[in-house]
Amino acid sequence: MVVTHRERRRIMETNMQDFPHHYTVTAQGGTVGDVELSTGQLSALRSATPLEFDGPGNRWSPETLLVAAIGDCLMLTFRGIARASNVSWSSLQCDVTGTLDRVAGVTQFTAFEVHAHLQIAADTSVDRARSALNKAERTCLIANSLKGAMHFAATIDVVPEVVAAHA
Repeated sequence: MVVTHRERRRIMETNMQDFPHHYTVTAQGGTVGDVELSTGQLSALRSATPLEFDGPGNRWSPETLLVAAIGDCLMLTFRGIARASNVSWSSLQCDVTGTLDRVAGVTQFTAFEVHAHLQIAADTSVDRARSALNKAERTCLIANSLKGAMHFAATIDVVPEVVAAHA
């Protein structure tokens, strides 16, 4: 069965809730030790101060969670765009580096370097795959919510005889 672009969009839109969406997380902790992050039915996460701020460096921190959110959002956004665009692919790896600096006395993320590495099947158009990746980068809601400069680079490898995991 062939599904048209319009039909795919309708399916995706009918599964999404109307805006605005609200996300609530509880952060709980004491004077020392880990902070427990919890929400709804999800497993709790523990975070701590990063090594750079004299923390233990063995837990997720607010800084690493923020940087991870960019890669995660890019990956999930690409999945939807690739599915809607009939781009067949087998693997996407997003390496993200956030630069934290002081600007006018305020500590903030000033830049994010995103390197996406996509593997596609031999019968997939590299141009269509690149277009889908670029669209994912432009429409990633987490990246669009941050004021640090976003620098995006992508490599696409055509892998023969790979069974595409996503279409």
